[in-house]
Amino acid sequence: MEWTSKIILGAASLAAGIVIVFGQPRVPLGTKEFMREKLEHSQKILEGIALEDYDLIIAKSQKLSAMSQAASWQVFGNPDYTQQSANFRRNVESLSKAAREKNLDGATLAYFRVTMGCVDCHRLVRGKKIARLD
Repeated sequence: MEWTSKIILGAASLAAGIVIVFGQPRVPLGTKEFMREKLEHSQKILEGIALEDYDLIIAKSQKLSAMSQAASWQVFGNPDYTQQSANFRRNVESLSKAAREKNLDGATLAYFRVTMGCVDCHRLVRGKKIARLD
């Protein structure tokens, strides 16, 4: 094999390696930042519950509700994910309603449901990513 063929073959192998390494499904940086913001709002809600700061709970639950309507939220377009999103919005609305009613126990229970929904959804998303790699 002459040297130009070796160079072309080497370049092709390198390009294939780059595609394999960098072509793996990843969460885009924008999505990571979006989820970090969601986490920060959730933490503030917990702070509001601990301090009985209903205005903080309402404000942050409204932020979460608005975020769940954003295009950045729709990372997957499958029915399970759509159902998880609907459940999340319903639980966040229950949280906001309990805070408006100054019902600390109701807000705490709703916050627990929101948190469990996050855990379930992240489990679902991780499962979908693993399934795609197989």
